[in-house]
Amino acid sequence: MKAYNNLVEATNDLMKRGYTENLSLEGDTVDDKDKNIQMTAEDIEIDEFYRFEGASNPDDMSIVYAVTSKKYNLKGVLVNAFGTYANNSSSAIQAKLNHDQVSDNLHREDKPSV
Repeated sequence: MKAYNNLVEATNDLMKRGYTENLSLEGDTVDDKDKNIQMTAEDIEIDEFYRFEGASNPDDMSIVYAVTSKKYNLKGVLVNAFGTYANNSSSAIQAKLNHDQVSDNLHREDKPSV
């Protein structure tokens, strides 16, 4: 994985590399609102993720995910908070995102099957 200095640098590079859809975490789904698509944990793979902490504000913490969905033939960027503003959902989506955050590697066999 690459190293980025900030969230903007990461998202811009991911977009250049084909992760063009703007995704959002909506409860139990990851949504592409432009295409009116709601994806479950089974529909996505986390290809990469990058964690950032605000230099001046420790509450300003986020993770950017490079997400692929073979089912919907799309690649996109999902930005989610962690720490104080983290989504505390107990959904399968959140479990998948959290597992990838602590995983030592991103081998497919290391990912949870949902």
